[in-house]
Amino acid sequence: MAAIAWTRGAAGVVLSVVALGAAGCSNGDSPSGAASRAASAVKSAGEAVSSAAAEAAKAAESAAAVAKDKLAEVKDGADAKEEVALGSVTTDAEGYTKVPVMARNTDEGTKSFAVQVEFKDEGGKLIDTVVVTVSDVAGKGAGEGTARSTHRLSGTVSAQIGTALRY
Repeated sequence: MAAIAWTRGAAGVVLSVVALGAAGCSNGDSPSGAASRAASAVKSAGEAVSSAAAEAAKAAESAAAVAKDKLAEVKDGADAKEEVALGSVTTDAEGYTKVPVMARNTDEGTKSFAVQVEFKDEGGKLIDTVVVTVSDVAGKGAGEGTARSTHRLSGTVSAQIGTALRY
């Protein structure tokens, strides 16, 4: 068992299962059978992680396509990235990530804003994106909205403005 103390990760799990299996196989199973089952369990766990990562990537791609389509619907939009700011990222009671969106209208007339908010993981990888509309902001005034992720996000999540249009 002393040899197990220095082992980390999945290898540690396999060694622990093998050691426990060899020490007390109450069902008459051999240590090699226990090792085989442990290796299979580690492989299955790895496949589950890979599958979850693939699903997350598909969700991000889908959200990005929807955001692109929504931004394309804006007619005569002017770049307003400098007029938009995000607040602090939080998680709501249902487990979705959200962030306040503030838009400052520097124009004289009433305008609306379409703001693409990108949610990224701690490595900077895009994991979700949404478009928030802040409607009818009075001339020289400010308006607010909230960007909410399309699905539950885990880990440390940051938000940044992808595109912001005033129209």
